[in-house]
Amino acid sequence: MAKSTGRPSRAGAVRKGTKGSKAVGSGGQGRQALEGKKPTPKAEDRPYHPAGKAKAARERFAAAGGRGRPGGRSSSERGQDAGGQGRPAPARRVKKADDSEMVTGRNSVVEALRAHIPATALYVAFRVEVDERVKEALSLANKRGIPVMEVMRPELDRLSGHDSVHQGLALKVPPYEYAHPETLLDDALRRGQKPLFVALDGITDPRNLGAIIRSTAAFGGQGVIVPQRRSVGVTASAWKTSAGAAARTPVAMASNLTQTLKAFKAAGVFVVGLDGDGDVSLPGLDFASGPIVVVVGNEGKGLSRLVTETCDAIVSIPISAGTESLNAGIAASVTLYEIARQRAK
Repeated sequence: MAKSTGRPSRAGAVRKGTKGSKAVGSGGQGRQALEGKKPTPKAEDRPYHPAGKAKAARERFAAAGGRGRPGGRSSSERGQDAGGQGRPAPARRVKKADDSEMVTGRNSVVEALRAHIPATALYVAFRVEVDERVKEALSLANKRGIPVMEVMRPELDRLSGHDSVHQGLALKVPPYEYAHPETLLDDALRRGQKPLFVALDGITDPRNLGAIIRSTAAFGGQGVIVPQRRSVGVTASAWKTSAGAAARTPVAMASNLTQTLKAFKAAGVFVVGLDGDGDVSLPGLDFASGPIVVVVGNEGKGLSRLVTETCDAIVSIPISAGTESLNAGIAASVTLYEIARQRAK
């Protein structure tokens, strides 16, 4: 009987390995292979998964004490300082309307700066041709601490309105501050001036308003009155047409034009309405020497019924038969000239 050596008798059963090494079976090797990858995480535990992002949002919502939206982004993700509240940004931010006006044109800008009209910025076109008006505008803006912005011409066109001729200069001003009509009358009487005002009844073209403001200033008037409704206001186009006169001649707004005219009449002011069918001819006005308010009607419809009934006289301007009517701004200018001529006698 052969002596046992403790080794297997079959060649294929010989274990590999060196003496003293730990015996590793095939089962151990398979178990290690199975443990190479850990169990797949749940969807909500994966930060890149939509379920994981939703879970993180719910946790932020709870940490913020229930403020905001559960699905909102954190303040750090929005790049905003939410004061540690975790408040999400609104879905849509609506920009507040800007009521500022752009005064364009070199004369208008210089006149506005001379009159110390409140302004927030002076825009100058890049490589603008510098003349005396541009130099004065820059000097006045610097003295008053108004920011001067040099912009390209396409940008200045956009800021001024593509239908505006800015001549390389534009001044951003806040909304126009209207005076009270009776305050203008009191101021004129206090200064010892003979009242001369122009009231607009339904004028809708800003260029007509600008021309009337300019004529009122040229012929010694103390102000222009516009109704609150169904009438143009002092816009950038009116500023432009007035050639800067809007900075020197105040414009008042009447909540009710008829009542304002009646208050002027009670104060001794003669109310004159302009109409092509008037019963009084403009030349040789016998009442031009007294206090007057001239009422100019709508470009197409003329004076309204209530205003016509309030007027002391309806005056017509003689024109040739081939011309249907005069522009509102021109009619006001002709009337103001005649009044000034009569007063100068």
